Amino acid sequence: MNTERQQGARPSAAPAAAAGEGHTRAAVVQLLLEEGPITATAIGQRLGLSPAGVRRHLDALIESGEARAMRSAPWQQQGRGRPAKQFQLTAAGRGRLGHAYDDLAGAAMRQLREIGGENAIMDFARRRVGVIVAGIDRLAQHTPAATSEKAEEIAEAFSDAGFAATTRKVGSGVQICQHHCPVSHVAEEFPELCAAELEAFRELLGTHVQRLATIANGDCACTTHVPLSVPPTSNPPTSNAQPATRAVVQPATAARNDSGRSAE
Repeated sequence: MNTERQQGARPSAAPAAAAGEGHTRAAVVQLLLEEGPITATAIGQRLGLSPAGVRRHLDALIESGEARAMRSAPWQQQGRGRPAKQFQLTAAGRGRLGHAYDDLAGAAMRQLREIGGENAIMDFARRRVGVIVAGIDRLAQHTPAATSEKAEEIAEAFSDAGFAATTRKVGSGVQICQHHCPVSHVAEEFPELCAAELEAFRELLGTHVQRLATIANGDCACTTHVPLSVPPTSNPPTSNAQPATRAVVQPATAARNDSGRSAE
């Protein structure tokens, strides 16, 4: 009787194990998305997995074309020996996370351009970003702490919109990293979507920010650098000040069309 009960319980154990395996695989994918490139050791530490368990999931993701391995740069190596491998999602891996109605959106954008021209595309892009950052006030106090907090607020708004955005301190600045882009396939054809995001960042932060990489341009994340230094202010000369030497006027340079895409 006990044997029959045990045999009867076996079929339900396999689906439970498969479900647990699926949840762990999803957690590995999420970690690759948000923090990749990342080493297998770091994945195991973050998720509490054994080296064999991490390797099993990474091998499956690499075999399906959803992840890839690369050697760490020499400066990233800790200790002696060969640089450890780092893993990150491929374009196919990010694509399986979902790109909602890419074909329909692309067709609608092309039709909009035919009807209203390039200005209509940029106006649409600005309105779209405006919805994402609605409720975020422009930075009022330009201090490193205030700038970092505002960058975090922007990242949270974009995460809510499906961009899996985070911030990280790098050198004398902070970077806003968007690890996923729900419209990256459309943004490849319409860089105005990226340009409008960058424009919104500059407006909210009140300083010049620099886009270092974009998913639409083939990078693993959209990365925007935000300087933490206080923007210089112009003080009018006092009445006792000596007249400044007249500077030689240089011809104005043409403004570069900053689409927010990284240089190829």
